[in-house]
Amino acid sequence: MADTHMIEPDLGFIKEVGGLGGKDLKKCFQCATCSVACPISPDNKPFPRKEMIAASWGLKDRLVSNYDIWLCHNCGDCNTLCPREAKPGEVLGAIRSYAIAEYATPKVLAKAVNDPKKLPLLLAIPVVYFIVLGLITGLLNFNPGGAEIVHAHFFSTWLVDLVFVPLAAWVVIVFAMGLKRFLNDIHQNALLTGKTDKKELEIGGFIQGLIRVIPKILLHRQFNECGDNKGRATAHLLVLYAFISLFIVTSIFFFAIYVLQIHGPYSQMNPVKWLANTGGIALILGSILLIKNRMSKADQTSSYVDWYLLGLVLGLGLTGMGTEITRLLGWAGIAYGLYFIHLVFVFMTFAFLPFSKMAHLVYRTV
Repeated sequence: MADTHMIEPDLGFIKEVGGLGGKDLKKCFQCATCSVACPISPDNKPFPRKEMIAASWGLKDRLVSNYDIWLCHNCGDCNTLCPREAKPGEVLGAIRSYAIAEYATPKVLAKAVNDPKKLPLLLAIPVVYFIVLGLITGLLNFNPGGAEIVHAHFFSTWLVDLVFVPLAAWVVIVFAMGLKRFLNDIHQNALLTGKTDKKELEIGGFIQGLIRVIPKILLHRQFNECGDNKGRATAHLLVLYAFISLFIVTSIFFFAIYVLQIHGPYSQMNPVKWLANTGGIALILGSILLIKNRMSKADQTSSYVDWYLLGLVLGLGLTGMGTEITRLLGWAGIAYGLYFIHLVFVFMTFAFLPFSKMAHLVYRTV
């Protein structure tokens, strides 16, 4: 006689998936058109049909620990061809957002990042933190003066690093805690579903696999296999390389300031400034293209989670370039104001990184 299993649907999970962008989940009637249409779905246990079934039943544990949800790039092929307009790509995107919040610590912050009503509070956190810490340390000067506009005379470089160096360490710790649970759950799920017979997660094999996947990420190979939404791959690539460029620039200038004792403002003829400006332009263009792409797709569901990230990235690019342009034009008040707003965007990008949709850059990679 076959074994029987009690299925315990999590109705709260179904509701949250709907709120995160998977509101058309219940339209699915498991025809498997999505799995056939998907160009990157593996032949062995293809997705997203099995994920759509599990989501309909509210099987949270089976989905959150399923690495197949991270293989999907939401290119839109399945959404276009679905006869019931259930939008499987959007459902899997919503499940990924739920999984990010599930592995993040503290969870209350993850819920706040996904709640539009909490946006004013999230914006207020860096504003208050900057002002209070700046006034206590004396590193924030609201009347910098001087013939030349120097952002460090307003918001000291020491204050910037006093905020962002510990913040970066905190983000790494939060990600490390989440990834430990994530990898263990993924491995246990792979054991249960017969995808592996190894009882323990092999760190050596994991690192080798991580190295092999980096070229795929840098070239967006799987993204480019999608047929319906190739333009999104180009825009996404622009944003990716923009962040890589700006990370390199930040690292070089950090070294220049604290090791070489070379302080800004730096000449526009400096090659590192060229890289910074190229990265800033790429960030703006990439985010605008992503917004344009999302707005032009009538069959694509856009939730607050999507617009929060797109607005954050575009705001980061616009305030960064605006800060530099207004400094060069000699508009002191606007330059200092934009610099403060830019730092607020930087804070929100990194402080809430483990809790937002952008965390996919870590979870999808590993």
